[in-house]
Amino acid sequence: MGEVAVGMLVTDPQAIYVDATYGRGGHARRILERLGHGGRLIALDRDPKAELDAASITDPRFEFERTRFSRLSAVLSARSVSFIGGLLMDLGVSSPQLDDPARGFSLRLDGPLDMRMDPDHGSSVAQWLARVEQGELRRVLRQYGDERFASSIAKAIVARQSAGEPVERTGELAQIVARAIPVKDRKDPNQHPATRTFQALRIFINQELEELALTLESSLVRMAPGARLVVISFHSLEDRIVKRFIQAHAHPDRALPRVPLRASQLPAALLRPIARVRADAAEIAANPRARSAVMRVAERTDAPRPAA
Repeated sequence: MGEVAVGMLVTDPQAIYVDATYGRGGHARRILERLGHGGRLIALDRDPKAELDAASITDPRFEFERTRFSRLSAVLSARSVSFIGGLLMDLGVSSPQLDDPARGFSLRLDGPLDMRMDPDHGSSVAQWLARVEQGELRRVLRQYGDERFASSIAKAIVARQSAGEPVERTGELAQIVARAIPVKDRKDPNQHPATRTFQALRIFINQELEELALTLESSLVRMAPGARLVVISFHSLEDRIVKRFIQAHAHPDRALPRVPLRASQLPAALLRPIARVRADAAEIAANPRARSAVMRVAERTDAPRPAA
């Protein structure tokens, strides 16, 4: 999907592009290969190891800033960039983050219960669990993980904390959740019972859905006519936000009251849906994580307002 994403993103080799989720530079390097002499790529990521990896790219057309992607507009303003030719976002946690037990993302590799994309800012999951109330924890598990057993899981975690045994390791959390979910009620025997809990806590602690919504809205006034928005998501909540954003700006008339209007009175569409792509069998075989991936592509239609 990486080659397809970059192919759909880069339509003008001389334009300025943003890779909002650098990761370990896979997409960034592909984009640079497609850029002309006058093209530029600005990459963002809040992971310190992404920053280290980005330092290995010496291409003068490339810039990196360690920051959350909701600061897109500020990053562009600091570089006197009004409009971009395209924005790429590859959401969720990266394979290197999952494979590093010290980051606390994996429920199969024991490590400190952290899960922060940027370990230098904010509270870790362990710190948040140490102070959270049962009702709030239950809400987070339901809202961000669609966890059917949110109540029993929240009760078990808070009971453990109240007994003076803080949950500080991924292995500990995985065991607590597994014990809280009856074996007979587990829908998928191939999925670890703590998968939804880990997912919910990661999304919540990193404010991933809020970050996504803010970035999509701010990107709209930064995209030049014909610029492409390419978003790869791995979770239904993320994909729903992207889908609704594109639909809202592709069909703004649907939000209008049902009264007679002249064509000149209708709001202009700001986006045009281009594609919805799922990983094929070959890609899933090479990368099982791609099974849930959905890529949506949209194109900016009219002239945007000058950016501040």
